Amino acid sequence: MSGSAILFMVVVQLSVTIVTAYFFYRVLTTKKKPEPDSFTDNDDS
Repeated sequence: MSGSAILFMVVVQLSVTIVTAYFFYRVLTTKKKPEPDSFTDNDDS
């Protein structure tokens, strides 16, 4: 394998890993939305 192919492979693997870790972090640190106490709280009228 040529040097440019190895470099390209490493760059792609790093970028995919960084993007995956970023979104995994975003999922783990989201704030919970308050849940309604009963079914009547869900009614619009």
